[in-house]
Amino acid sequence: MKKKIIVTDGISENAKKMLEEKYIVDLKKGLPAEELKKEIKNYNAIIIRSATKMTADIIEAADNLEVIGRAGVGVDNVDVKAATKKGTVVVNAPGSNSVSVAEHAIGLMLSLARKIPEADMSTKAGKWEKSRFKGMEIEGKTLGIVGFGKIGYLVAKKAAGLGMNVIAYDPFTADEKFTSLGIERADKLEDLYSAADFITIHLPKNKDTLGLFNKNEFKKMKKGVVIINSARGGIIVEKDLSEAIKEGIVGGAALDVFESEPCQDSPLFNLEKVVCTPHLGASTDEAQDRAGVMIARQVDDVLSGKPATFAVNFPAASAELMEAISPFFELCENMGSLFTGLFEGNLNSLEIGYYGKIADYDTKILTNMIMVKILGRYSTENTNIVNVGLIAEESGLKIKEVKSSQSQDYINLVTLSGKGKESELFISGTVTGIKNQPRFISIDKFAIDMVPSKYMVFVKYEDVPGQIGKIGTAFGKLNINIAAMHVGRKKVSGEAVMGLNIDTELLPENLKQFKKLTGFENIKIVNL
Repeated sequence: MKKKIIVTDGISENAKKMLEEKYIVDLKKGLPAEELKKEIKNYNAIIIRSATKMTADIIEAADNLEVIGRAGVGVDNVDVKAATKKGTVVVNAPGSNSVSVAEHAIGLMLSLARKIPEADMSTKAGKWEKSRFKGMEIEGKTLGIVGFGKIGYLVAKKAAGLGMNVIAYDPFTADEKFTSLGIERADKLEDLYSAADFITIHLPKNKDTLGLFNKNEFKKMKKGVVIINSARGGIIVEKDLSEAIKEGIVGGAALDVFESEPCQDSPLFNLEKVVCTPHLGASTDEAQDRAGVMIARQVDDVLSGKPATFAVNFPAASAELMEAISPFFELCENMGSLFTGLFEGNLNSLEIGYYGKIADYDTKILTNMIMVKILGRYSTENTNIVNVGLIAEESGLKIKEVKSSQSQDYINLVTLSGKGKESELFISGTVTGIKNQPRFISIDKFAIDMVPSKYMVFVKYEDVPGQIGKIGTAFGKLNINIAAMHVGRKKVSGEAVMGLNIDTELLPENLKQFKKLTGFENIKIVNL
């Protein structure tokens, strides 16, 4: 009996032919959720794009489903946790649309610079308004790229070929990737803001990037800068961008993605200096065919009992291994998040250490969980524990694992050390008790015993009388409750680090007030 595949959003003809050689393939576009819930019981695999939503209840009803294939990069429309719980493999097609998205970003920039859409509409309306549509050249201008993954790299390559100066920001990509194209690396976003005539965004949408480009950021940019976003909607606050354009702070914008999609209304739609397209980045014949063929091969692999190349959810692991390493999952995710919140500058290498009983096991999954938190902040490749090794390799990061069955003071210890040209950071952690509660043991080589929480603040200061009271008083004035306070120091009257668990998030405006109240400048906010 041949296995059955349902395709709900369409697939390239080449991919369909490949699958039909071995499987029964049914093309059923636009199925309502309730109908799909009934139909899915009869299939071993489903191939979708962005339209179909694979919710928990649909996955739960899929008694025979072995694999969900997303013919594209993002899996926002798939409940990956529900699929994992059900034992269903989720695969995607990373990199399949990189060239198309990069070309679309360049196309948006040229359209805006030369006012092509407005000129097209005017000419077709029978007008001849040559003087109205005077544009600007891009040769010799500076393009700032925020997010230097695969797509950002391709944009840089194409922009350099057009005679532009290119500067890019991505703290978790090694120097070699920048020097390979001879482009400038920005140490911080502000350096890019001050130099760029155009800024193109190539970031994932996550808690760190959601609303990243807002009114405060626009004010830091060179006056008249042009913004391009072909990555993900929600990274730009559209209302703030609209106001910045009206006020002359931003010179124009070109967007392919929006806060809400399909987008039928936006404050940007009524502005002349804005070009908008309906999420067309991956909409080329080549990208669609590439994604279809890639996903068809992976679906075939899973249905044939082989490991998938680009699985999104958990890789295969023995029950014994999972029992041994699962107590460290939360710790490793927390350590990765803590590292991204505290590390300053550009990262070139990482060393991850496992000491004690944990060193006797295969810790690749744990290492990958740490790396997902670090690289997932800037990669557009939908970083997960299966593909993060490949993404790290492409970024040029040097990653080293160290193991020893010997561990001082703790039965198990996990360490994370990162180095860049001008900075380094060392943190360590362990798990304790029956519930395997994660604990941070040291931060920046300061001994500190701290249980992670959703909202945390870290302050570095001189260890002299009155400092702790000053910090407590400041938080009181900000009406933020301190749940726990932990202090680490190396010597009396030297430098100290304080870690605070707080009940509510410390917002940027609160941070300014805190610095003013205390006089402390070295403060980091970490939200898990």
